[in-house]
Amino acid sequence: MSGLTLCRRVILVLMVAGVGGALTGCGMSKAGAGPSIEFLRVPSAGDGSPDKLEQIEGRVTGARPGQRIVLYALSGVWWVQPLTEHPFTTIRSDSTWKSSIHPGVAYAALLVEPSYRPPLTANTLPEEGGPVRAVATVRGAPRSIPGRILQFSGYQWETRETASDHGGSMNFYDPANAWTDEQGLLHLRVTRQQDHWVSAEVKLSRSLGYGSYRFVVRDVSRLEPAAVFAMFTWDDLGPSREMDIEISRWGEPEDKNAQYVIQPYVIPANTVRFNTPPGPLTFWMDWQTGRMSFQTIRNSTHSVIAEHVFTSGIPTAGNERIYMNLWAYVNKRNPTQHQFEVVIEKFEFLP
Repeated sequence: MSGLTLCRRVILVLMVAGVGGALTGCGMSKAGAGPSIEFLRVPSAGDGSPDKLEQIEGRVTGARPGQRIVLYALSGVWWVQPLTEHPFTTIRSDSTWKSSIHPGVAYAALLVEPSYRPPLTANTLPEEGGPVRAVATVRGAPRSIPGRILQFSGYQWETRETASDHGGSMNFYDPANAWTDEQGLLHLRVTRQQDHWVSAEVKLSRSLGYGSYRFVVRDVSRLEPAAVFAMFTWDDLGPSREMDIEISRWGEPEDKNAQYVIQPYVIPANTVRFNTPPGPLTFWMDWQTGRMSFQTIRNSTHSVIAEHVFTSGIPTAGNERIYMNLWAYVNKRNPTQHQFEVVIEKFEFLP
């Protein structure tokens, strides 16, 4: 099959999907005497998740000094990338460019003049002309099969390797930072690589829905203030359906080190803070229609450390999965000093 035939078929598929007219090319801007853009690395296709970032790269031919790249990802509409407050990508001295981008069914790169102010969202892409010097679009690459699956507590868990801007800062992940030992215990670890911390995350391979979730965790009371260990629900297809048990002081040594959260956390009633004592603990999430109950128990005495019931803003079940992750929160006053680890002894679900 020729490249032109393949390109036409890609455009036809997207037109049938309701985005006809959105694409002006297949990985390269329109031919002609003017400047052009090509993609050297294309992320996989995906739904617009604010918690996922992948790498996208390309090259510009015929760019002038001062011109920049503006990136968009298509998820319902075109969204400027990688962040609304950072909509420009620099063209390097060798005419290449590189950035992070949130997932979409298609991606676009615009070569623009310094005066150009990109719209944050658009139903259709800006056309070439005026301050927009070139436009290139490409469909997202086919989704890859998860690179590594862990068996833990009788369930399959997918390890994460793609970066994210979770928590308002860039987080990098390495599948090697999540593993099970000879006793079947799950280890999550944060390590230092060059100038940044590398996190760990696993997610359940399927959705379980309403029911009771139990996590048995070894001592987390001695984590550094900026360390974050979270057990939570998340729906990649949206809405997020996020409900959390988070162990962190968020970089503030005097703060309590744990919280129950129903998102959005900016609503004061959606967060309950408490302290976890030394030693193994059991964390419970009991999710029913219109109700989420949290409880934390000290394993040595079976005493209740904290508990709370939320009855407002509880999401309905959907495509959510259970996630567990470990990462370093960026706090300039009290940054993370050493690599750290959490051990999860058991996960259990009762419908």
